Amino acid sequence: MPGRKHRRDKSEISCCLKYLIFGFNVIFWLIGLAILVIGVWAWTEKDIFNNLSRLTNIALDPAFILVLVGTITFTIGFTGCVGALRENTCLLAAYAIFLAILLLLEMTAGILGFIFKDWIKNQATGGFQAFIIHYRDDPDRQNLIDWIQEEWLECCGIEGPKDWDMNNYFNCSSVEIGSREACGVPFSCCKRQPNEMIKNKQCGYDVRKRDYAGDKSSVVYEKGCLRAGEEWIEANLVPVAGVAVGVAVLQILGICFAQNLRADIFAQKAKWH
Repeated sequence: MPGRKHRRDKSEISCCLKYLIFGFNVIFWLIGLAILVIGVWAWTEKDIFNNLSRLTNIALDPAFILVLVGTITFTIGFTGCVGALRENTCLLAAYAIFLAILLLLEMTAGILGFIFKDWIKNQATGGFQAFIIHYRDDPDRQNLIDWIQEEWLECCGIEGPKDWDMNNYFNCSSVEIGSREACGVPFSCCKRQPNEMIKNKQCGYDVRKRDYAGDKSSVVYEKGCLRAGEEWIEANLVPVAGVAVGVAVLQILGICFAQNLRADIFAQKAKWH
């Protein structure tokens, strides 16, 4: 009859749902590949593959974290993208399972992090100590700690500048072996001075010496990064929680969409038979 609306057969596969899953996961697939390539490139630059003995404290290696995150993102994006495009129920099931496991791990980590705050704090302290001790040994860790101190938290050391005494180059006793950085701190601990166009890389020299002539508080950050990190979380609790909830919602939608698409595929196969 004229004007009668066509009602979609329940056994038909929704093209909108199919290409929504496909398009969304193509982005994640490419992002995961890019992160993975960067991580592998960073390892190659450090000659890790020819000298595996350099893989100490692998969990604290920024390159390893990039490889791990890139691999997970690439795998999830691949299963969702190809599973939707090829209407492969096995890949779609794997995609939904991966997202469910990831969501469960994130929820578990959030709950445990809230319950065992002191343990998390101790782990963060231990990790930062390792970063300080190996500051000159790994350029990736050096760049990360410089970014944390200079750009993100504007801090110095764990509890304060004195923590840099744990590093062989900045230890005050290193003056005896001719280290110019002895009793100092990295340049990332220094506050940016007014009208300073290019930061002085030697600004942290001698600042921990007792006979330091200048005003140390106006030159370097005296707040430790542990306390600065706690203050940052307290100040940004709502945005952080909002991002976490948003990610969880996207993962739940991904699981639901994948399951709905699988149901459409099974229904269409049943109709054909």
